[in-house]
Amino acid sequence: MDYEQHFRDSLDALRNQGNYRVFANLERYRGEFPKARRHHNGPGPADVTVWCSNDYLGMGQHPDVLDAMHEALNSCGAGAGGTRNISGTNRYHVELERELADLHDKPAALLFTSGYVSNWAALSTLGAKLPNCVILSDSMNHASMIEGIRHSRAEKQLFKHNDPEDLDKKLSQIEPGRAKLVAFESVYSMDGDIAPIAEICDVAEKHGAMTYLDEVHAVGLYGPRGGGIAEREGIMDRLTVIEGTLGKAFGVVGGYITGSKDLIDFVRSFSSGFIFTTALPPACAAGARASIAHLKASSAEREAHQAKVAKVRAKLKAAGIPMLDNPSHIVPVMVNDPQKCKWISDILLDQYGIYVQPINYPTVAKGTERLRFTPTPAHTDEDIDHLVKALSELWSQCALARVSAAA
Repeated sequence: MDYEQHFRDSLDALRNQGNYRVFANLERYRGEFPKARRHHNGPGPADVTVWCSNDYLGMGQHPDVLDAMHEALNSCGAGAGGTRNISGTNRYHVELERELADLHDKPAALLFTSGYVSNWAALSTLGAKLPNCVILSDSMNHASMIEGIRHSRAEKQLFKHNDPEDLDKKLSQIEPGRAKLVAFESVYSMDGDIAPIAEICDVAEKHGAMTYLDEVHAVGLYGPRGGGIAEREGIMDRLTVIEGTLGKAFGVVGGYITGSKDLIDFVRSFSSGFIFTTALPPACAAGARASIAHLKASSAEREAHQAKVAKVRAKLKAAGIPMLDNPSHIVPVMVNDPQKCKWISDILLDQYGIYVQPINYPTVAKGTERLRFTPTPAHTDEDIDHLVKALSELWSQCALARVSAAA
């Protein structure tokens, strides 16, 4: 077999379908988020405005976070020096886990190197180690959850997206006494819709099932202290496991789970994805703890964030740019064509200095391609006007349909 030819053919097929990923080489400016420098050899401005960052609140630039990271770096050096099991547990890790447990009002927390790893490791461990376990997974769950469930080799059943009735039907057909785990998200990152958490908990409790809630796109952003949608709705105590990330609204890197002391100790003791991975650098743990502590006490960032999201939505609606209506901070502008989606993204970057990554298959279904905008408190009114004007011009050039402002 000609392996290299197979690689080339596969990549060419992606390019022809408009699904080949090109990474923008960006250098973030300290203190000037969401501005960044684009390193490239082609046309277009070097300075760009980032419109698709997961640093939703700009906490990656916050003085409290940077000061904490500098202090830990100067105190401890660069790396952790090992796995958590072998010399790699640092006081910053322990303090961060305490901060996370408090954030979600749980007895314990466990830190991982990313949100992807925390989902993969926790779900694979629970599914594999709970006897005769069946995992009921929302049909729109993230790839990290899907991979964790697959790796567990537990029986998996999909329930219709955000549909407690379908979940109830499927749980009713599982023989009593089996271990059952319901896995779902609070805010779904591509459509921006929000799960009916209380109703799902009602169904899970009725059938004696554990619940596993991914809050990665909600922590820091919702709730009185940034604990996520479950905190906002006052139901954190009803979730068996709450999982989150430190790499989005908290602005640093890492992932975690929270739950009972025994459950967390169980995952800590049996998860290969935790045991055999080098621990996060102490500076990253220190920065994440500072970010969480700040957002527990301050709602200013959340309020400014929601105001900017509302302003972007209103101006896009007035211009007739089609977007998915949802109750979250995620603004999906629907193009529904992979080639045009990539073309608009390229022109926005090269001619307008606006960076937004096209979202194509397999991240979303074919025919639902989109530009996923994530406004932040740091985007100015001028940034918003520039974005809407650019999109409106490109919508006309592409002869894409508009929607009525009254729709």
